[in-house]
Amino acid sequence: MSAYKVIDLKNWKRAIHCEVFRKSMQPQYGVSFELDITNFLKIIREKGYSFTFSFVYIVSKCANECEEFRYRFQDGEVVLFERIDTSFTYMDEGEELFKVVNVPMKDSLEEYVKAAEETVSAQKEYFTGPMGNDIYQFSPFPWVSFTHISHTDSGRKDNATPLFDWGKYYIRDGRTYLPFSVQVHHSFVDGLHIGMLADALQVYLAGIESRSS
Repeated sequence: MSAYKVIDLKNWKRAIHCEVFRKSMQPQYGVSFELDITNFLKIIREKGYSFTFSFVYIVSKCANECEEFRYRFQDGEVVLFERIDTSFTYMDEGEELFKVVNVPMKDSLEEYVKAAEETVSAQKEYFTGPMGNDIYQFSPFPWVSFTHISHTDSGRKDNATPLFDWGKYYIRDGRTYLPFSVQVHHSFVDGLHIGMLADALQVYLAGIESRSS
């Protein structure tokens, strides 16, 4: 598990908001929007990188840079992780059942793609055990260009792991767009922060050449 610090709720500006939403019947909520991936798609095809591995890395990189996406409930307390790793569903070629793959974050896209390739190839089990609290969860849905998506509910109101999905990309007016969905816990993440993530993602995807060398 990554290092974290316990938050002193008496001196935390978000303490009241956190408690209000923590008591909600359904504290997790989701937002769907589209991303322009025209340049991203061009670059990863040139480099021969997996779409899934590359996109998981970029989303996780941007989310890690937004503090609100690194808060969790841990043993009844609010904690802030220094770094969040990744967990994504993946189907091997010819398979119809997915496996859940855990890959630590890396300093660069190239390093992450390499690590993901090695992990996916080596893992034969569908599930390798309970997922940690210090992950971003990804569940690609590349068969449909959705405008909204919902998820199974574990019933755990303190489950604050962000869940990211993307759908089948499509072309409009010469540009390529990707349906994208974010599910978060309202105790930590507001609409403002999802907007900040969306902006950061779009900037990264558009300028990927300068970040992927």
